Amino acid sequence: MTMDKSFDAADAEARIAAEWERRNAFAAGANARRSETFTVMIPPPNVTGSLHIGHALNNTLQDILVRWHRMRGFDTLWQPGQDHAGIATQMVVERRMAERGEPGRREIGREAFTAKIWDWKRESGDTIINQLKRLGASADWSRNAFTMSGAPGAPAGEEGNFHDAVIRVFVDLYNKGIIYRGKRLVNWDPHFETAISDLEVENREVPGHMWHFKYPLAGGETYEYVERDEDGRVTLRETRDYISIATTRPETMLGDGAVAVHPSDARYAPIVGKLVEIPVGPKEHRRLIPIITDEYPDPDFGSGAVKITGAHDFNDYGVAMRNGIPLYALMDGKGAMRADGLSYADSAAIASRAAAGEDVGDVTAVNLVPDDLRGLDRFDARKRVIDAITAEGLAVTYLHREIEPETGAEHLERRPVIDAKPIMQPFGDRSGVVIEPMLTDQWFVDTARIVEPALEAVRSGRTEILPEQHKKVYFNWLENIEPWTISRQLWWGHQIPVWYGLEKDADRKLSWRMNMKPNQQFCAENAEAARLQAEEFYGRPVVVVESRTQAAELFLDAVEGKDQPLPIYRDPDVLDTWFSSGLWPIGTLGWPEPTEELKKYFPTDVLVTGFDIIFFWVARMMMMQLEVVGDVPFRTVYVHGLVRDEKGAKMSKSKGNVIDPLTLVDAYGADALRFTLTSMAAMGRDPKLGPKHVEVNRNFVTKIWNATRFAEMNGVRGGGARPQPSHTVNRWIIGETARILMAVDEALAAYRFNDAATGLYAFVWGKVCDWYVEFAKPLFDGEHAEETRATMGWVLDQCFAMLHPIMPFVTEELWALTGDRDRMLVHGDWPELGADLIDAEADRQMNWVIALIEGVRSARAQMGVPAGAKLDLVVTEADAAARAALAANGPLIERLARVNAPVDGVAGKGMIAVSVQGASFALPIGDVIDVAAETARLQKAEAKLRKDADGLSKRLSNPKFVENADAEVIEETTGKLAALADDIARLQAALTQLAAM
Repeated sequence: MTMDKSFDAADAEARIAAEWERRNAFAAGANARRSETFTVMIPPPNVTGSLHIGHALNNTLQDILVRWHRMRGFDTLWQPGQDHAGIATQMVVERRMAERGEPGRREIGREAFTAKIWDWKRESGDTIINQLKRLGASADWSRNAFTMSGAPGAPAGEEGNFHDAVIRVFVDLYNKGIIYRGKRLVNWDPHFETAISDLEVENREVPGHMWHFKYPLAGGETYEYVERDEDGRVTLRETRDYISIATTRPETMLGDGAVAVHPSDARYAPIVGKLVEIPVGPKEHRRLIPIITDEYPDPDFGSGAVKITGAHDFNDYGVAMRNGIPLYALMDGKGAMRADGLSYADSAAIASRAAAGEDVGDVTAVNLVPDDLRGLDRFDARKRVIDAITAEGLAVTYLHREIEPETGAEHLERRPVIDAKPIMQPFGDRSGVVIEPMLTDQWFVDTARIVEPALEAVRSGRTEILPEQHKKVYFNWLENIEPWTISRQLWWGHQIPVWYGLEKDADRKLSWRMNMKPNQQFCAENAEAARLQAEEFYGRPVVVVESRTQAAELFLDAVEGKDQPLPIYRDPDVLDTWFSSGLWPIGTLGWPEPTEELKKYFPTDVLVTGFDIIFFWVARMMMMQLEVVGDVPFRTVYVHGLVRDEKGAKMSKSKGNVIDPLTLVDAYGADALRFTLTSMAAMGRDPKLGPKHVEVNRNFVTKIWNATRFAEMNGVRGGGARPQPSHTVNRWIIGETARILMAVDEALAAYRFNDAATGLYAFVWGKVCDWYVEFAKPLFDGEHAEETRATMGWVLDQCFAMLHPIMPFVTEELWALTGDRDRMLVHGDWPELGADLIDAEADRQMNWVIALIEGVRSARAQMGVPAGAKLDLVVTEADAAARAALAANGPLIERLARVNAPVDGVAGKGMIAVSVQGASFALPIGDVIDVAAETARLQKAEAKLRKDADGLSKRLSNPKFVENADAEVIEETTGKLAALADDIARLQAALTQLAAM
């Protein structure tokens, strides 16, 4: 088949991808010729997701490793799949229902709502999978997994056992006491009314305020407040009857349990242990709280005193836990001030007893929100609290002086101290609302009990994390690990397999605790197993009902002793998606069944992932696999950087600098994008990507295509055995091919993807498409024509094979067009070439020839010699090896350097020098250039370079720049300065030669 003039990426990519799929080319074990396995688990994208540039990088790197191993005959599995993405998917479907004017999820009920999600998943859930296929990802799509497969209500096609695996692990860890239910502070999203993980919280800097308030000492007590400077000199001394605090969230003052100061803060030593009055709430029920010491307050920040609201701040929670301070919840799930629980008067009385040191027990029902604030949105309540405190004169004030412009009269007025300042505020990344730290009942994993094996696995090297710097992140998180919140107040997900019933009191009577909550738990893999557990526990019939509401009346009847079955109902919460995806390696391989895939492909070999989920996902997979099956989930974790824009800025929609990878694929082809990302994937560095970079590599695709087309037009065909040529040029290129193959193998084995790409670029473009094609042209018409055709065909075959993992489409197309093949390149043999193919004499001679041609070309360009001018090549000095190379390759040198046959002579007026190893040459250019004009041109160019270099030098010598700039920016600037210095040196050398003329 005759090749087209150009490569049509859009047509070829779709056609080739379809053929790969038709042949099931990516199936586990396809092309296996050896017993070793190679397994990669895809970090499962959200089912709601679409391909972004981070996905493109991540999956390109995985694909390179998989294709490389598959071509080498490994039994490979690249396991694909998707995460059910609880909160994101629920949001998408609820939004779609609203847009269609359909009833909301609470109106239609849980079962109908989850059925709608499954319908959506069938229609739209494979978007990112199809986009990954466009990128050329060679995962075994026939094994595509889903973290909700096999769940109740799953439709046909979703019958897998991943759900069973998740539920079994929960039950097992529950029975071991590793999973438990407790009340702790969590990130709460008031829009979705659920706990969310840290990864789902986006901290943004926003305009904010800090209000300063007085907490009066109980009984009107006073103390001497003294401030001192660094040298101990008194700068302020006054008598105070209050302690000052500052807060960005005044509405949370209602739930304060204490005021804390640092133990070393001498200003407050006289009042530590005393009580202060919270300056808000009904005066007749005004609460008193203690002043305590704790290491948390910073004496140098603000007043040095902080209010402690343990139920609504993570730092305060820690202080409260250390000091036995009750946790008073103020808000409901929607972020409104609570309207439930005890009256304010009763609540304040209980809290006052607690502040006096009395053990008041469970404070769940205590509601310290005054009646006039109950039910208000938290931000509306904030305004009311501020107004009330200010009106009472308990805001810290300053004396404001103002001069009336017309009269010059002075007005003095005391105003509240309010600092307008940027603050970091947490937002839900899906909802966009302000996240509230909330004290709620949740399910937790006691990670402290399962963390040590995960630490030891990396310490011992059973699992290697690359680059090395990311081990610190892993260790830091695991060594300071907190209990893991695994419950979510959603409907889409793995429902927690725990059923609740009435507990028995000491007299074995059935009872409820405070708030009428049933507290007896029955954890089982299904409802029937839970019912049998309950019947054994109660010794009487049990019925499973749908909800707590349905159980309520039956509970009352049961407590009253009526003869009827006892009800149990299931916890409505679902599991955090990180819990289910934490089982991804074993769950996708069929565990808990002892499948052949599990035996063969686990542990997996490499996990390629981003730095941002090392602790959210990588560490949790390590803990869970080691706890569940006693082995590491992967032997190597390769952490790639964050793709930034071409200026090095993080991509974001707000900045408008987000790059859509599919737009780049449409414009330049998937191969160009893949090669660009690979060439930028330096270990430990963030790639900087712009369309111009991809365009350059689209040109690389074109270069390969054109060189192959040139070969075809000269009778070159691939598919032959490695030739045994006699001509130096052909022996040289075979050696160069072996050299680059060894370099690529070494780079990929060490995950130096950029080294593999840049090495191949230099070889294929520079050595093959430029030098070898040019060297071969005259050989096609002489005695070495057939060996040159055979050699070129073989070399191009090796190029296609080596480039295939990075650029699969164009190489597959060229492979099919250039020879009679018995299989597609995706199943082709990876080259096996050794250093024995490097012919030392051919290598030395051809590299000498290239150096001479490049030297002449560079001198011509530097001096402005017209491209068409053919110069004499005067040999002023040459050793025997140089003369032999000249004699053997004279015609090549003459044609490619645009020079006449070399002649011996001496350098003279009007000549410039060119030197290579073992020889010196002179080029007479005096008659073909205007020396004065060239001198002026080069002097002007040198002046510009010096100006640019001076600017960079000043930047690097500026301490502020060095202190504030990123290390990459400093390195880049230093590199630019060094390059300019080289350019200046070359110009100076050229000017020196011009001056001698």
